[in-house]
Amino acid sequence: MEKLKITGGVPLVGELAVQGAKNSALPLLAAAVLVKGKTVLHNCPDLTDVDAACKILSYLGCRVHREGGTVEVDASRVNRYDVPDDLMREMRSSIVFLGAISARMHAAQISFPGGCELGPRPIDLHLLGLRQLGLHIKEEYGLLDCELNGKRFVGSRISFSFPSVGATENIMIAAATALGQTVISNAAQEPEIIALAEFLNQCGAKIYGAGKSTIVIEGVPVLTETEYRVIPDRIVAVTYLCAAAATGGEILLTDVFTDQLDSVFPVLDQMGCKLRISDRSVYLKAPLRLKAAKTIRTMPYPGFPTDAQAPVMAVTTLASGTTIFVENVFESRYKHVGELVRMGANIKVEGKVAVVEGVRSLYGASVESTDLRGGAALVVAGLAASGVTTIGSLNHIDRGYEKIEENLVKLGGRIYRET
Repeated sequence: MEKLKITGGVPLVGELAVQGAKNSALPLLAAAVLVKGKTVLHNCPDLTDVDAACKILSYLGCRVHREGGTVEVDASRVNRYDVPDDLMREMRSSIVFLGAISARMHAAQISFPGGCELGPRPIDLHLLGLRQLGLHIKEEYGLLDCELNGKRFVGSRISFSFPSVGATENIMIAAATALGQTVISNAAQEPEIIALAEFLNQCGAKIYGAGKSTIVIEGVPVLTETEYRVIPDRIVAVTYLCAAAATGGEILLTDVFTDQLDSVFPVLDQMGCKLRISDRSVYLKAPLRLKAAKTIRTMPYPGFPTDAQAPVMAVTTLASGTTIFVENVFESRYKHVGELVRMGANIKVEGKVAVVEGVRSLYGASVESTDLRGGAALVVAGLAASGVTTIGSLNHIDRGYEKIEENLVKLGGRIYRET
Protein backbone atom coordinates (compact mmCIF):
# COMPACT_ATOMS: atom_id res chain seq x y z
CA MET A 1 0.00 0.00 0.00
CA GLU A 2 1.52 3.31 -1.10
CA LYS A 3 1.94 6.14 1.40
CA LEU A 4 3.10 9.75 1.28
CA LYS A 5 5.91 10.66 3.68
CA ILE A 6 6.19 14.36 4.47
CA THR A 7 8.80 16.11 6.59
CA GLY A 8 7.08 19.38 7.36
CA GLY A 9 8.10 22.87 8.39
CA VAL A 10 9.62 23.98 5.07
CA PRO A 11 8.09 27.06 3.35
CA LEU A 12 6.95 26.32 -0.19
CA VAL A 13 8.51 28.74 -2.67
CA GLY A 14 8.38 28.80 -6.47
CA GLU A 15 6.19 28.73 -9.56
CA LEU A 16 3.75 26.06 -10.66
CA ALA A 17 1.39 25.59 -13.61
CA VAL A 18 -2.07 24.29 -12.65
CA GLN A 19 -3.27 20.99 -14.18
CA GLY A 20 -6.45 20.48 -16.19
CA ALA A 21 -9.66 20.11 -14.21
CA LYS A 22 -10.84 16.62 -13.32
CA ASN A 23 -14.40 17.85 -12.86
CA SER A 24 -14.40 19.25 -16.39
CA ALA A 25 -12.55 16.43 -18.15
CA LEU A 26 -14.93 13.70 -16.94
CA PRO A 27 -18.20 15.10 -18.37
CA LEU A 28 -16.36 15.99 -21.60
CA LEU A 29 -15.22 12.37 -21.93
CA ALA A 30 -18.78 11.19 -21.28
CA ALA A 31 -20.15 13.59 -23.89
CA ALA A 32 -17.68 12.17 -26.44
CA VAL A 33 -19.92 9.07 -26.58
CA LEU A 34 -22.44 11.15 -28.57
CA VAL A 35 -19.92 12.15 -31.25
CA LYS A 36 -19.94 9.69 -34.16
CA GLY A 37 -16.27 10.35 -34.83
CA LYS A 38 -13.21 11.70 -33.02
CA THR A 39 -13.03 13.95 -29.98
CA VAL A 40 -9.62 15.32 -29.01
CA LEU A 41 -9.16 16.76 -25.51
CA HIS A 42 -5.99 18.66 -24.61
CA ASN A 43 -4.73 19.48 -21.10
CA CYS A 44 -6.42 16.33 -19.78
CA PRO A 45 -5.00 15.50 -16.33
CA ASP A 46 -3.26 12.19 -15.61
CA LEU A 47 -5.57 10.91 -12.86
CA THR A 48 -7.11 7.62 -11.81
CA ASP A 49 -10.62 9.07 -12.38
CA VAL A 50 -9.65 9.93 -15.97
CA ASP A 51 -8.21 6.41 -16.32
CA ALA A 52 -11.56 5.01 -15.16
CA ALA A 53 -13.49 7.16 -17.67
CA CYS A 54 -11.21 5.97 -20.49
CA LYS A 55 -11.78 2.34 -19.43
CA ILE A 56 -15.55 2.89 -19.61
CA LEU A 57 -15.21 4.43 -23.08
CA SER A 58 -13.07 1.51 -24.28
CA TYR A 59 -15.58 -0.99 -22.89
CA LEU A 60 -18.40 0.76 -24.77
CA GLY A 61 -16.51 0.27 -28.04
CA CYS A 62 -14.63 3.57 -28.34
CA ARG A 63 -11.03 3.65 -29.46
CA VAL A 64 -9.11 5.67 -26.87
CA HIS A 65 -5.56 6.94 -27.33
CA ARG A 66 -3.67 8.92 -24.68
CA GLU A 67 -0.40 10.73 -25.22
CA GLY A 68 0.76 13.15 -22.56
CA GLY A 69 -2.09 15.51 -21.77
CA THR A 70 -4.01 14.69 -24.97
CA VAL A 71 -6.80 12.12 -25.08
CA GLU A 72 -8.31 11.10 -28.41
CA VAL A 73 -11.67 9.30 -28.38
CA ASP A 74 -13.12 7.73 -31.52
CA ALA A 75 -16.75 6.89 -30.71
CA SER A 76 -17.77 5.91 -34.24
CA ARG A 77 -18.11 2.25 -33.23
CA VAL A 78 -19.88 2.35 -29.87
CA ASN A 79 -21.60 -1.02 -29.58
CA ARG A 80 -22.50 -1.56 -25.90
CA TYR A 81 -24.92 0.10 -23.53
CA ASP A 82 -23.91 -1.57 -20.26
CA VAL A 83 -21.08 -0.59 -17.89
CA PRO A 84 -19.73 -3.28 -15.52
CA ASP A 85 -20.06 -2.74 -11.80
CA ASP A 86 -16.29 -2.69 -11.22
CA LEU A 87 -15.83 0.22 -13.66
CA MET A 88 -18.76 2.19 -12.20
CA ARG A 89 -17.35 1.81 -8.70
CA GLU A 90 -14.02 3.39 -9.66
CA MET A 91 -15.51 6.90 -9.69
CA ARG A 92 -18.63 8.50 -8.29
CA SER A 93 -19.18 10.78 -11.27
CA SER A 94 -19.49 7.79 -13.61
CA ILE A 95 -23.25 8.44 -13.42
CA VAL A 96 -22.62 11.24 -15.96
CA PHE A 97 -22.29 8.51 -18.61
CA LEU A 98 -25.96 7.59 -18.20
CA GLY A 99 -27.40 10.38 -20.36
CA ALA A 100 -24.75 9.95 -23.07
CA ILE A 101 -25.09 6.16 -23.35
CA SER A 102 -28.90 6.34 -23.35
CA ALA A 103 -28.91 9.02 -26.06
CA ARG A 104 -26.48 7.08 -28.25
CA MET A 105 -27.74 3.51 -27.74
CA HIS A 106 -31.40 4.17 -26.72
CA ALA A 107 -30.77 2.05 -23.62
CA ALA A 108 -28.35 1.81 -20.70
CA GLN A 109 -27.58 -0.62 -17.92
CA ILE A 110 -25.33 0.56 -15.12
CA SER A 111 -24.88 0.06 -11.40
CA PHE A 112 -24.88 2.81 -8.80
CA PRO A 113 -21.52 4.63 -8.93
CA GLY A 114 -18.58 4.60 -6.48
CA GLY A 115 -16.00 7.27 -5.57
CA CYS A 116 -15.84 9.37 -2.39
CA GLU A 117 -18.41 8.77 0.31
CA LEU A 118 -19.86 12.21 1.00
CA GLY A 119 -23.26 11.24 2.30
CA PRO A 120 -26.39 11.22 0.12
CA ARG A 121 -25.64 12.47 -3.38
CA PRO A 122 -28.30 13.86 -5.73
CA ILE A 123 -28.44 10.87 -8.09
CA ASP A 124 -32.20 11.19 -7.78
CA LEU A 125 -31.97 14.54 -9.58
CA HIS A 126 -30.16 12.84 -12.49
CA LEU A 127 -32.86 10.19 -12.72
CA LEU A 128 -35.71 12.69 -12.35
CA GLY A 129 -34.39 14.81 -15.21
CA LEU A 130 -33.70 11.89 -17.54
CA ARG A 131 -37.16 10.45 -16.87
CA GLN A 132 -38.66 13.81 -17.85
CA LEU A 133 -36.78 13.54 -21.15
CA GLY A 134 -38.41 10.15 -21.78
CA LEU A 135 -36.04 7.59 -20.27
CA HIS A 136 -37.71 4.61 -18.60
CA ILE A 137 -35.59 3.65 -15.58
CA LYS A 138 -36.05 0.52 -13.52
CA GLU A 139 -34.07 0.37 -10.27
CA GLU A 140 -33.41 -3.03 -8.73
CA TYR A 141 -30.56 -4.86 -7.00
CA GLY A 142 -28.26 -1.83 -7.25
CA LEU A 143 -28.76 -1.65 -11.03
CA LEU A 144 -30.27 1.04 -13.23
CA ASP A 145 -31.95 -0.62 -16.22
CA CYS A 146 -32.85 2.11 -18.70
CA GLU A 147 -34.71 2.16 -21.99
CA LEU A 148 -35.57 5.04 -24.32
CA ASN A 149 -38.86 4.92 -26.18
CA GLY A 150 -38.03 5.86 -29.75
CA LYS A 151 -34.61 6.86 -31.00
CA ARG A 152 -34.21 10.24 -29.32
CA PHE A 153 -34.88 11.93 -26.02
CA VAL A 154 -37.75 14.43 -26.14
CA GLY A 155 -37.19 17.96 -24.87
CA SER A 156 -38.87 19.00 -21.63
CA ARG A 157 -38.89 21.63 -18.88
CA ILE A 158 -36.83 20.42 -15.92
CA SER A 159 -36.59 22.21 -12.58
CA PHE A 160 -34.05 21.08 -10.00
CA SER A 161 -34.73 21.40 -6.27
CA PHE A 162 -30.95 21.90 -5.84
CA PRO A 163 -28.45 23.13 -8.47
CA SER A 164 -26.63 19.81 -8.83
CA VAL A 165 -23.56 20.03 -11.09
CA GLY A 166 -23.65 16.38 -12.15
CA ALA A 167 -27.39 16.36 -12.85
CA THR A 168 -27.12 19.58 -14.88
CA GLU A 169 -24.30 18.01 -16.94
CA ASN A 170 -26.23 14.76 -17.48
CA ILE A 171 -29.31 16.60 -18.75
CA MET A 172 -27.24 18.93 -20.97
CA ILE A 173 -25.56 15.93 -22.62
CA ALA A 174 -28.81 13.97 -23.02
CA ALA A 175 -30.76 16.98 -24.32
CA ALA A 176 -28.09 18.03 -26.83
CA THR A 177 -29.48 15.57 -29.40
CA ALA A 178 -33.08 15.45 -28.15
CA LEU A 179 -36.16 16.28 -30.20
CA GLY A 180 -37.21 19.84 -29.45
CA GLN A 181 -36.31 22.25 -26.68
CA THR A 182 -35.18 21.50 -23.12
CA VAL A 183 -35.16 24.16 -20.40
CA ILE A 184 -33.27 23.51 -17.14
CA SER A 185 -34.30 25.75 -14.23
CA ASN A 186 -32.16 26.15 -11.10
CA ALA A 187 -29.23 24.78 -13.11
CA ALA A 188 -25.73 24.64 -11.65
CA GLN A 189 -23.60 27.62 -12.67
CA GLU A 190 -20.08 26.23 -12.14
CA PRO A 191 -17.29 26.93 -14.66
CA GLU A 192 -17.38 23.24 -15.59
CA ILE A 193 -20.96 23.73 -16.83
CA ILE A 194 -19.83 26.57 -19.08
CA ALA A 195 -16.96 24.44 -20.39
CA LEU A 196 -19.30 21.53 -21.20
CA ALA A 197 -21.64 23.87 -23.08
CA GLU A 198 -18.71 25.31 -25.04
CA PHE A 199 -17.54 21.83 -25.97
CA LEU A 200 -21.00 20.63 -27.02
CA ASN A 201 -21.62 23.81 -29.01
CA GLN A 202 -18.32 23.27 -30.85
CA CYS A 203 -19.73 19.84 -31.75
CA GLY A 204 -22.83 21.50 -33.21
CA ALA A 205 -25.16 21.60 -30.20
CA LYS A 206 -27.31 24.66 -29.48
CA ILE A 207 -27.01 25.43 -25.77
CA TYR A 208 -27.74 28.88 -24.35
CA GLY A 209 -27.42 30.36 -20.86
CA ALA A 210 -24.72 28.07 -19.39
CA GLY A 211 -23.32 29.77 -16.29
CA LYS A 212 -26.76 31.17 -15.42
CA SER A 213 -29.60 29.58 -13.49
CA THR A 214 -31.65 28.82 -16.62
CA ILE A 215 -30.15 26.84 -19.52
CA VAL A 216 -31.97 26.39 -22.84
CA ILE A 217 -31.02 23.51 -25.15
CA GLU A 218 -32.34 23.21 -28.69
CA GLY A 219 -31.81 19.59 -29.69
CA VAL A 220 -29.86 18.80 -32.87
CA PRO A 221 -29.83 15.49 -34.79
CA VAL A 222 -26.08 14.82 -34.59
CA LEU A 223 -22.85 16.04 -32.97
CA THR A 224 -19.64 16.34 -35.00
CA GLU A 225 -15.92 15.99 -34.28
CA THR A 226 -14.01 18.68 -32.38
CA GLU A 227 -10.91 19.50 -30.32
CA TYR A 228 -11.14 21.18 -26.94
CA ARG A 229 -8.74 22.25 -24.19
CA VAL A 230 -9.75 21.28 -20.65
CA ILE A 231 -9.97 24.28 -18.31
CA PRO A 232 -7.55 24.58 -15.35
CA ASP A 233 -8.51 22.95 -12.06
CA ARG A 234 -9.60 25.69 -9.67
CA ILE A 235 -9.63 23.37 -6.63
CA VAL A 236 -6.09 22.17 -7.29
CA ALA A 237 -5.11 25.85 -7.51
CA VAL A 238 -6.72 26.50 -4.11
CA THR A 239 -4.90 23.49 -2.64
CA TYR A 240 -1.45 24.74 -3.68
CA LEU A 241 -2.29 28.25 -2.45
CA CYS A 242 -3.29 26.70 0.89
CA ALA A 243 -0.05 24.72 1.05
CA ALA A 244 1.97 27.91 0.51
CA ALA A 245 -0.11 29.82 3.08
CA ALA A 246 0.17 27.09 5.74
CA THR A 247 3.95 26.77 5.37
CA GLY A 248 4.69 30.51 5.37
CA GLY A 249 5.65 30.29 1.72
CA GLU A 250 5.58 32.36 -1.45
CA ILE A 251 4.12 30.93 -4.67
CA LEU A 252 3.16 31.94 -8.20
CA LEU A 253 0.48 29.82 -9.89
CA THR A 254 0.09 30.04 -13.66
CA ASP A 255 -2.50 28.55 -16.04
CA VAL A 256 -5.36 29.35 -13.68
CA PHE A 257 -8.61 31.20 -14.43
CA THR A 258 -8.54 33.50 -11.42
CA ASP A 259 -12.07 34.84 -11.91
CA GLN A 260 -13.28 31.37 -10.90
CA LEU A 261 -11.73 31.87 -7.43
CA ASP A 262 -13.38 35.17 -6.50
CA SER A 263 -15.01 33.53 -3.47
CA VAL A 264 -11.70 32.12 -2.16
CA PHE A 265 -9.35 35.11 -2.49
CA PRO A 266 -11.15 37.20 0.17
CA VAL A 267 -10.67 34.36 2.66
CA LEU A 268 -6.92 34.19 2.02
CA ASP A 269 -6.72 37.97 2.19
CA GLN A 270 -8.59 37.97 5.51
CA MET A 271 -6.02 35.49 6.83
CA GLY A 272 -3.23 37.96 6.09
CA CYS A 273 -1.90 36.57 2.80
CA LYS A 274 -0.56 39.06 0.26
CA LEU A 275 -2.14 38.42 -3.16
CA ARG A 276 -1.39 39.67 -6.66
CA ILE A 277 -4.01 38.50 -9.14
CA SER A 278 -4.07 38.68 -12.95
CA ASP A 279 -6.36 36.94 -15.45
CA ARG A 280 -4.28 33.75 -15.69
CA SER A 281 -1.98 33.80 -12.64
CA VAL A 282 -1.98 34.44 -8.91
CA TYR A 283 0.89 35.25 -6.55
CA LEU A 284 0.59 34.55 -2.81
CA LYS A 285 2.94 35.44 0.03
CA ALA A 286 2.04 34.16 3.47
CA PRO A 287 2.24 36.37 6.59
CA LEU A 288 4.45 35.59 9.58
CA ARG A 289 1.32 34.43 11.46
CA LEU A 290 -1.98 33.63 9.83
CA LYS A 291 -5.18 35.20 11.14
CA ALA A 292 -8.55 33.46 11.48
CA ALA A 293 -11.02 33.76 8.60
CA LYS A 294 -14.11 34.22 10.83
CA THR A 295 -16.97 32.38 9.03
CA ILE A 296 -16.74 30.36 5.81
CA ARG A 297 -19.98 29.05 4.30
CA THR A 298 -19.84 26.61 1.41
CA MET A 299 -22.37 27.29 -1.32
CA PRO A 300 -23.00 26.34 -4.94
CA TYR A 301 -20.99 28.45 -7.40
CA PRO A 302 -20.34 31.38 -7.34
CA GLY A 303 -20.23 30.85 -3.57
CA PHE A 304 -17.31 29.37 -1.64
CA PRO A 305 -16.71 25.87 -3.11
CA THR A 306 -17.36 22.84 -0.93
CA ASP A 307 -14.32 21.19 -2.52
CA ALA A 308 -12.10 23.95 -1.08
CA GLN A 309 -13.43 23.55 2.45
CA ALA A 310 -11.02 20.83 3.61
CA PRO A 311 -7.71 22.32 2.34
CA VAL A 312 -8.68 25.77 3.63
CA MET A 313 -9.59 24.24 7.00
CA ALA A 314 -6.07 22.79 7.21
CA VAL A 315 -4.71 26.35 6.92
CA THR A 316 -7.08 27.75 9.55
CA THR A 317 -5.86 25.18 12.10
CA LEU A 318 -2.68 27.30 12.33
CA ALA A 319 -4.35 30.72 12.27
CA SER A 320 -4.62 32.99 15.29
CA GLY A 321 -8.24 33.03 16.44
CA THR A 322 -11.45 31.15 15.65
CA THR A 323 -12.71 30.17 12.19
CA ILE A 324 -16.20 28.75 11.74
CA PHE A 325 -17.10 26.55 8.77
CA VAL A 326 -20.70 25.93 7.68
CA GLU A 327 -21.00 23.08 5.14
CA ASN A 328 -24.15 23.72 3.11
CA VAL A 329 -23.57 21.44 0.11
CA PHE A 330 -22.70 17.88 1.20
CA GLU A 331 -23.34 15.85 4.31
CA SER A 332 -20.44 13.81 5.78
CA ARG A 333 -17.86 16.33 4.58
CA TYR A 334 -15.93 16.65 7.84
CA LYS A 335 -14.31 13.20 7.85
CA HIS A 336 -10.86 14.78 7.65
CA VAL A 337 -11.39 16.54 10.98
CA GLY A 338 -10.48 13.49 13.07
CA GLU A 339 -7.20 13.10 11.19
CA LEU A 340 -6.33 16.80 11.59
CA VAL A 341 -7.04 16.49 15.32
CA ARG A 342 -4.52 13.60 15.45
CA MET A 343 -1.97 16.14 14.22
CA GLY A 344 -2.77 18.57 17.03
CA ALA A 345 -5.56 20.65 15.50
CA ASN A 346 -8.33 21.98 17.74
CA ILE A 347 -11.61 21.42 15.88
CA LYS A 348 -15.12 20.78 17.14
CA VAL A 349 -17.92 19.60 14.84
CA GLU A 350 -21.66 19.70 15.38
CA GLY A 351 -23.87 18.89 12.41
CA LYS A 352 -22.86 21.01 9.45
CA VAL A 353 -20.79 23.41 11.58
CA ALA A 354 -17.08 23.04 12.39
CA VAL A 355 -15.33 25.42 14.81
CA VAL A 356 -11.56 25.70 14.40
CA GLU A 357 -9.47 27.24 17.20
CA GLY A 358 -6.06 27.98 15.73
CA VAL A 359 -2.99 26.43 17.36
CA ARG A 360 0.66 27.45 17.20
CA SER A 361 1.83 24.28 15.49
CA LEU A 362 0.77 20.89 14.15
CA TYR A 363 2.74 17.69 14.67
CA GLY A 364 3.56 14.88 12.28
CA ALA A 365 1.41 11.77 12.65
CA SER A 366 0.25 8.69 10.78
CA VAL A 367 -3.08 9.56 9.14
CA GLU A 368 -5.43 8.22 6.46
CA SER A 369 -7.03 10.04 3.53
CA THR A 370 -10.78 9.95 4.07
CA ASP A 371 -11.77 11.27 0.62
CA LEU A 372 -10.23 13.31 -2.20
CA ARG A 373 -10.26 16.79 -0.67
CA GLY A 374 -9.79 15.48 2.86
CA GLY A 375 -6.60 13.82 1.62
CA ALA A 376 -5.46 17.15 0.17
CA ALA A 377 -6.08 18.79 3.55
CA LEU A 378 -3.79 16.25 5.21
CA VAL A 379 -1.05 17.00 2.68
CA VAL A 380 -1.37 20.73 3.46
CA ALA A 381 -1.26 20.02 7.20
CA GLY A 382 1.68 17.63 6.85
CA LEU A 383 3.72 20.21 4.92
CA ALA A 384 3.18 22.71 7.75
CA ALA A 385 3.60 20.31 10.68
CA SER A 386 6.78 19.72 12.64
CA GLY A 387 8.13 16.19 12.24
CA VAL A 388 7.13 13.46 9.81
CA THR A 389 3.59 12.84 8.58
CA THR A 390 2.62 9.58 6.89
CA ILE A 391 -0.55 9.64 4.76
CA GLY A 392 -2.26 6.42 3.67
CA SER A 393 -5.17 5.64 1.32
CA LEU A 394 -3.59 7.59 -1.52
CA ASN A 395 -6.17 6.26 -3.97
CA HIS A 396 -8.39 9.16 -2.90
CA ILE A 397 -5.72 11.80 -3.56
CA ASP A 398 -4.70 10.25 -6.89
CA ARG A 399 -8.27 10.64 -8.15
CA GLY A 400 -7.84 14.41 -8.38
CA TYR A 401 -4.21 15.51 -8.03
CA GLU A 402 -1.71 14.90 -10.81
CA LYS A 403 1.83 14.09 -9.58
CA ILE A 404 1.16 15.91 -6.31
CA GLU A 405 4.43 14.92 -4.65
CA GLU A 406 6.50 15.89 -7.72
CA ASN A 407 4.86 19.32 -7.85
CA LEU A 408 5.43 19.93 -4.15
CA VAL A 409 9.10 18.88 -4.42
CA LYS A 410 9.50 21.53 -7.16
CA LEU A 411 8.36 24.08 -4.55
CA GLY A 412 10.82 22.82 -1.95
CA GLY A 413 8.52 20.42 -0.10
CA ARG A 414 10.14 17.38 1.52
CA ILE A 415 7.72 14.72 0.37
CA TYR A 416 8.00 11.35 -1.33
CA ARG A 417 5.86 8.36 -2.18
CA GLU A 418 6.70 5.18 -0.31
CA THR A 419 5.67 1.97 -2.08
